[in-house]
Amino acid sequence: MNFEVMDVSGDAGIKVYGKTCEEAFVNAGMGMYSLITDVEKINEKQDVKINVKGDSIEELLVGYLNELIFQVDAYGFIGRRIQVDAFGLRPSASLKMRVYGEDFDHNRHEQTLLLKAATYHNLRVEKVNNRWEIEVIFDI
Repeated sequence: MNFEVMDVSGDAGIKVYGKTCEEAFVNAGMGMYSLITDVEKINEKQDVKINVKGDSIEELLVGYLNELIFQVDAYGFIGRRIQVDAFGLRPSASLKMRVYGEDFDHNRHEQTLLLKAATYHNLRVEKVNNRWEIEVIFDI
């Protein structure tokens, strides 16, 4: 498992790991989706492109996760797999991802949590020894 759920009073949080920063971002997206439903029950019927820019790695992460939440809220799209198309931290932080999934189906997908937003509260993105770690809290 590349993430674990953190015990956060009144909200939801995950701690994520990755060999690279890109892998940690992918795992953060998948960890976030797992808070919403059982991702094993999601089919890869379509894909959505995600493009995000930020002034810092933290801003990039929050923008990316909030874009994934927006796709769920606005279009009902939830992902099963995330692919990195482009990822850079310099000269400015940016990413291009492709998310494979389908429309959320209440008959097949049990909704566990309704996430409102990824937050900056106690946000942590850093390389520790030879792996990247992310801690992020979501408003519910």
